[in-house]
Amino acid sequence: MSDQVQEGTAAAVETPTNGAPSATNSELEAKLAQLNEEARKLEEMQAELSKEQEEIQESKEDVDSRSIYIGNVEYAATAEDLSKHFKPCGTINRVNIMMDKWGSPKGYAYIEFAEPEIVAHALLLNESEFFGRQIKVLPKRANIPGFNARGRGRGRGRGRGGYRGAYRGRGRYNPY
Repeated sequence: MSDQVQEGTAAAVETPTNGAPSATNSELEAKLAQLNEEARKLEEMQAELSKEQEEIQESKEDVDSRSIYIGNVEYAATAEDLSKHFKPCGTINRVNIMMDKWGSPKGYAYIEFAEPEIVAHALLLNESEFFGRQIKVLPKRANIPGFNARGRGRGRGRGRGGYRGAYRGRGRYNPY
């Protein structure tokens, strides 16, 4: 009787109920090894990406430390005009005049210098006159993610209910 039970269980293991061929231990081990290899490769790729992301963040911080913000820039001013105005401070790498989606200047710009020490010299030109306007020169600040008009409490928008004022009277039934 015990032989019959053992034979029945062995037959059940070898032939699955759905009719599909069963996988042997060696096949399962091969699949497991393949999955482990893929997981190892994914971990390596993720480590490389995080390393590159840190380097990009460091380079952004480096550029920000060498850059200044210029406000109240005349709309007719060009990048060459700004570079001439700030040339006595030191070597300029790049001048960005910010534009709107139609290509019109927004009235402010950023200048990137070769050395972070030059920023201190450029800040001395704060409130100097440029194209008949008094410009505002500040060190460039890094944007903080999530720190904008939206996302900081309720603020703006319609809101809900609230005081309607006495001039409106009380609400009456208005079918249309």
